[in-house]
Amino acid sequence: MSILDWIVLLASLLGIAGYGMYKSRGSKTMESYLRGDHSIPWYMVGLSIMATQASAITFLSAPGQAYTDGMRFVQYYLGLPIAMVVICIFFLPIYHRLNIYTAYEYLENRFDQKTRALTSLLFLTQRGLASGLTLYAPSLILSAILGWNIYYTNLFIGGFVIIYTVAGGSKAVSYTHLHQMSIIFIGMFLAGFMIVHLLPQDIGFTDAVKIGGKLGKMNLIDLKFDFNNKYNIWSGIIGGFFLALAYFGTDQSQVSRHLSAKDLKQSRLGLLMNGFMKVPMQFFIFLIGVLLFVFYQFKPAPVFFNNTETAKLENSIYKTEWNVIEAQHAKFNDIKREQTLLLNQGLKEGNETTIALSTAAIKKNEKEQFLNREKAIGLMQKNDPKAETNDTNYIFLRFVMDYLPHGLIGLLIAVIFAASMQSKSAELNALASSSIVDIYKRSFVKKASETHYLRASKWATALWGVYAIGVAMFASKLGSLIEAVNVLGSLFYGTILGIFLVGFMFKRVTGSSSFYAALISESIVLYMYFYTQVGFLWFNVFGSLMVIGFSFAIQMGKMLGKKQ
Repeated sequence: MSILDWIVLLASLLGIAGYGMYKSRGSKTMESYLRGDHSIPWYMVGLSIMATQASAITFLSAPGQAYTDGMRFVQYYLGLPIAMVVICIFFLPIYHRLNIYTAYEYLENRFDQKTRALTSLLFLTQRGLASGLTLYAPSLILSAILGWNIYYTNLFIGGFVIIYTVAGGSKAVSYTHLHQMSIIFIGMFLAGFMIVHLLPQDIGFTDAVKIGGKLGKMNLIDLKFDFNNKYNIWSGIIGGFFLALAYFGTDQSQVSRHLSAKDLKQSRLGLLMNGFMKVPMQFFIFLIGVLLFVFYQFKPAPVFFNNTETAKLENSIYKTEWNVIEAQHAKFNDIKREQTLLLNQGLKEGNETTIALSTAAIKKNEKEQFLNREKAIGLMQKNDPKAETNDTNYIFLRFVMDYLPHGLIGLLIAVIFAASMQSKSAELNALASSSIVDIYKRSFVKKASETHYLRASKWATALWGVYAIGVAMFASKLGSLIEAVNVLGSLFYGTILGIFLVGFMFKRVTGSSSFYAALISESIVLYMYFYTQVGFLWFNVFGSLMVIGFSFAIQMGKMLGKKQ
């Protein structure tokens, strides 16, 4: 990175953090620190909700996911708008009427303390682990760019976010999200524009989309119903609906965002804004990955996108073998370019024979290139058994560093850092809220001053930040981060949502019944993850329905026992 890139990057990040801390000055109570005094307008609520879920993983991993697997991941978001409407109608009125700090306070009012504590612990487990992944993503960037040890970058970035989140609280989170999302929208639009601009002169945006479609990357909709298929329209609408319902309706990192609104109307408008904008935003981000795939049909793609790993081979005893693999890869790149130009010509002329022949040639070449790449990965593992052999998360980053002009590189890196900061700060704020309100204040120190609880909230924020840094130290072998973070959520969200649905809809079910039903359901979900091939989005559906079913069964058993 040049001096200009560093100026853009540091000015963006320090400006955002400084503005958030300035706007949040005067947070003297736990109410102000954790909920922002209910003073956030609807448009900031909407942006904050979007920002909380749009971590660095979204902007770093999503284009790489689309590059390797096409657009089918977008189906995962199809149930989200429906979930927003359901939450606005059923969830939000209850939360606002009870005037709660966390979603889990409702569960004690409806059930009992142990159900509240269990649900809060499930949330803390899931969100605490996920926070480590959202920290790892930008650390990956900085270590790749500067050659720093990733453990030091985890400490640097984690420490930076901890400082401004501890200092500013909920208001700092919300106010910084406004500017972070602005930088993100500008940066990603410029990235997409530059990819198309750098294509050959006779290849425009429409041509690139058509080429991507012919090569299998515009696989937006899969109508085949299959529990073992991670991404189809059924898992997207049904599983995605349950996941979004759980995430936006019961996850404290999201609930805290709409609880910070001025009133119920502002919360609803913020959620509906998110439902309206989220799917198009994700579509565009994944489309960048498809455009990137087409870009590398014409430009020489590297054998492996993580140049930290390839540099090790350059300086190893396997250098000669690596050079042979690179030379062979260059020949495949030449064939790919030639055949893609023919494909584009065939598409423009409507010549089906040319289209069929060039498409077949490109796919045959891809298979041979894949086998050559596998040789390279095998060589990496021989040279270093601990080598990171999945480069999905490096694809977009490699393009940014290799092809974008100075200044824009700094802005794109700022985009990814801003996304990490916004999701990380919201997670720490939510983890602190649940830890203090649901656990510490409820079970340990029940009566203390506001000053005490404010201080405890800041300590909890810092400690969860340290925990996230610890998790990030072990996150290097998870493959596509955008998939990993959603798998992690799906392991717990179904059970959490099921408890809330029982509370909302089935008034005769007691706390003990829902408590034991949740334990059984969570055990089954974990079994399904480790020992079956069921797509992870279905865990949200099965987990919720099992909690409801087991709650009824246990409750009926109790009632029958009493009659006897």
